[in-house]
Amino acid sequence: MEIPRDTMYLKFRLYGFLKNLRFFDPFIILFFREMGLSFFSIGLLFSIREIATNIFEIPTGFIADSIGRRKAMIAAFSSYLIAFAVFYLFPSFWMYAFAMVLYASGEAFRSGTHKAMILEYLRIKKMEHLKVEYYGRTRSASQFGSAISSLIAMALVFYYGSYRIVFLASMIPYVIELFLMFSYPKYLDGQIVSMKGTWWERSRAGFSATWKDFRRMITDRPALRAISNSAFFDSMFKSSKDYLQPILEAQALALPVLLYLTGEQRTAVVVGIVYFFLYLLTSYASHSAGAFSRKVRSLTFAIDVTYLIGAFLLLLAGAFTFMQLLPLAVIFFIALYALQNLRRPLNVAYISDNIPHRTMASGLSVESQIKMTVVAIAAPIIGFMADSIGIGPALSVTAFFFISLFLLVRVNRTE
Repeated sequence: MEIPRDTMYLKFRLYGFLKNLRFFDPFIILFFREMGLSFFSIGLLFSIREIATNIFEIPTGFIADSIGRRKAMIAAFSSYLIAFAVFYLFPSFWMYAFAMVLYASGEAFRSGTHKAMILEYLRIKKMEHLKVEYYGRTRSASQFGSAISSLIAMALVFYYGSYRIVFLASMIPYVIELFLMFSYPKYLDGQIVSMKGTWWERSRAGFSATWKDFRRMITDRPALRAISNSAFFDSMFKSSKDYLQPILEAQALALPVLLYLTGEQRTAVVVGIVYFFLYLLTSYASHSAGAFSRKVRSLTFAIDVTYLIGAFLLLLAGAFTFMQLLPLAVIFFIALYALQNLRRPLNVAYISDNIPHRTMASGLSVESQIKMTVVAIAAPIIGFMADSIGIGPALSVTAFFFISLFLLVRVNRTE
């Protein structure tokens, strides 16, 4: 289907491209390891990030729906920028924990809000029938940004010989994002409740109106199941995806090439190149989500099947890591990344079919809250297992756990 390439379409794609110029993404675990942290400590930091995001999630969702989505996005990127500065300037576990809280604040303000702005735009332009294709195309721009980010990050780490520089460099695209958010039209703020009274009275009235729709959504079983299916799969992916980095590091150090380079430089080259092609693949997967959704017999069937396939991909990645067949482990990890980006637009479309448009930001925030809760619990456990029994077995155990949850969250069923 042809998508109108107007100004907002270009802005949405630019937002995704800049947002994913997070040069630390391919090296986040390696950065913490360079700073002397164990996998368990890294898992604790990830857990702090998810718990803080969880605490902030619902209030910020209400703020986005009740006060204005553009202001929520501006607050998000401001918080990100401060977090990046702390990561770069203060190398200690507790300062990293503080930076994770700041990062969580940004995630909470941003999570669901921009998706709600896209869906609001499609509703206003009467293009809701294009939501899978439209969101998939904008998400593909994000993944292309990640691909370019990987090459830039590779060059930075190679030149400076340290992973720390990536946080300083990440501030540049996020400053540009701030100005981009100021250029968004006011009508994308959504249906803000306008009332007389003080700021507190207007805000309380907005929270009250939004809460009624939110509570109605939570008690709707199809809507809750749609949210849970997406949240559990994404939490499995998010809690395990970064373990690709130490696997790639081990593979880089084992290669009988580039022996004249330092360990960090060899790792930077391998990680940068692999993540570049990985994100090109995920960009293509997001771009193809619309065509994929039209070929499957139903959206619910596609969501359920991709959930199971993704869990088995993680299981195999863990098994081959344990057997020291690292190239095969990397291949299955890359396939998991691609699958996650293929199914994400399907989940967003299915969730939007079951949630009122006015509370879309709050609804997507609930999805994020469930995901953050699971990741907050899983991340330290996976880290502890990685320290104790190895990365491979830790990933396989994680996959078994999420496979066992499938019957609770499958969406293709008769009520």
